[in-house]
This record gives sequence, structure tokens and C-alpha cells, in this order.
Amino acid sequence: MDLIEQLRTFVQVAHSGGFTPAAAQLDLPRPTVSLAVQQLEARLGTRLLARTTRRVGLTQDGQALLERAQALVADLQELEQQFRPQGGALSGRLRVDL
Repeated sequence: MDLIEQLRTFVQVAHSGGFTPAAAQLDLPRPTVSLAVQQLEARLGTRLLARTTRRVGLTQDGQALLERAQALVADLQELEQQFRPQGGALSGRLRVDL
């Protein structure tokens, strides 16, 4: 998984409060979500999430990354939308007066 997908996954885990709800929302297996966050932590060299058996919370580094990652992910989604064709085709009656 590339860095952008790892950041998207991290943001979703942080917002949903756990790996299982994030996996459901991302339509990915829970181990894939967990591995993506572990790889991101290894890449950055810091712990981003404080995990317990009942809850997942952000560390200080995780909170700092979340603030930056949210903006980055939003910008990337906006960039992707800019180049995608619009969803629906035009329909209806067109009247032209000459």
C-alpha cells in the first residue's frame, strides 16, 4: 500500500475510533487496515495510535499527523475530482431561438 492510501486508512481509523469500523467503511479486511497503519508507523518511526483491547486512541504524534493528513487527503480527493468526468450526462429539452 502506498503512502497516500496509508494516510487515508489512518484518517479513517482515527475518525471511526477503531480498526473494525474503519475496515467496514473502507470495504477492506481488518488485517489490511491494521497492516497499513503499522507500515505507516514504521515509515514515520513513531507510534500514531494507542491501542487497548477495547479502544484505539491517538497519541500526540498521531494527533499532529491527523491534522496534516486530513488536509492532504482532502486536497488529493479534490484533485482527483477535478480530472474525473462528471457523474451524469445532460438530459432534457434544449430550446434554441434564432
